[in-house]
Amino acid sequence: MKKHIPNTITCCNLICGCIAVKLAFQGNHEGCFLFIILGAVFDFFDGFAARLLKVSSPIGKELDSLADCITFGFAPAALIFFFLNEHIGATQPFVPYAAFVLAAFSALRLAKFNLDERQAEGFIGLPTPACALFWASLFYNIGADCRLTTWTANYPLQTAAAVGALLLLSCWILVSEVPMFALKFKSFAWGNNKLRYAFIAASAVILALCGWGGFAPVILLYVILSVLQNIRKQA
Repeated sequence: MKKHIPNTITCCNLICGCIAVKLAFQGNHEGCFLFIILGAVFDFFDGFAARLLKVSSPIGKELDSLADCITFGFAPAALIFFFLNEHIGATQPFVPYAAFVLAAFSALRLAKFNLDERQAEGFIGLPTPACALFWASLFYNIGADCRLTTWTANYPLQTAAAVGALLLLSCWILVSEVPMFALKFKSFAWGNNKLRYAFIAASAVILALCGWGGFAPVILLYVILSVLQNIRKQA
């Protein structure tokens, strides 16, 4: 019985992703964001449960990637599609479909992760959950801030260009060779985990001040700290 627990949790992640996609196509940014967060929670606990119960399996690994592709690839791509379609779809009807490039690069990122033995203790490239949380939080902030909402409505072409640039950057960093630290603790000693503790503390402050909208700056902080750590190691 216990061997089915991790896969059941993974399926919950997949269901959350399907709901997030539906809400994204309806323009419900808050609802989509919520189910992406829930999916990320399930994504964390399926691996945790598999290790705890010692029931890891090849099918679980493949199922996890399939679920992640929906929740952290297709769902944020659907958000981007809806946003671009709302702003420039009337004049540039084919441009919004570029959003689905993010789903393709997310799938490629997940496939590389399954085969890359270098990512046992850290990541090479941005993890798909982090990318999805960034986009969901970004659109949540735009919808929640009347000034941002007004600006995007008044300057649709500039908004689309900015979103397009971020889309290209996201696709690149997903499959890049940039090492990213992981929140995996072999021990809880301060000396070996200074960066992790600093990131967790800073993230807690940002989320306390900004609420859900704080996920976007938290992900940016994660990328910046990872890059600075790499520069320090190479110096």
